[in-house]
Amino acid sequence: MKTIPRYLEAAIATADGTFMALYSSKGLVGLNFPARRGTTKPGAAGAVPEVIRKWHSTTSVALKRALTGKSPRELPPLDVSSGTNFQQAVWRELCRLKTGETCSYGELARRIGRPNAGRAVGGACGANLIPVLIPCHRVLAANQKPGGFSGGLDWKRKLLEREGVAIQ
Repeated sequence: MKTIPRYLEAAIATADGTFMALYSSKGLVGLNFPARRGTTKPGAAGAVPEVIRKWHSTTSVALKRALTGKSPRELPPLDVSSGTNFQQAVWRELCRLKTGETCSYGELARRIGRPNAGRAVGGACGANLIPVLIPCHRVLAANQKPGGFSGGLDWKRKLLEREGVAIQ
């Protein structure tokens, strides 16, 4: 049995640019937005283990659906082991938000049983290494204001608009 390198990186070409997916032996561990100015890093060289090719195919289809405002039908295994227990709880709850559904940081904190942890929820969203597929763009600040987003507010607005959500 071949061992999977600690991390393997592979490109996903989309109509919005080239995203970079990062895989561990447990699954998708990171997803990076297209580099500014059109530059991208090359994907992994050499033989890619079959399991990674399967995960990458699933990731590519899921990402392309999400970028058009549709729900992914299937996700690859998500390796969120780098997160704290709190962050992982936030990320699990984010995955329960349906396409086009938003909530506030405070509401998400209540959903995970930590009603006073709105700011910490914001920190967990910012620490999310798999944006778009773990949809932290669906979390808004009070009064439907955008709040922050690791990919930048232009991306947040674009993703939400494609899901049919208008924000201020």
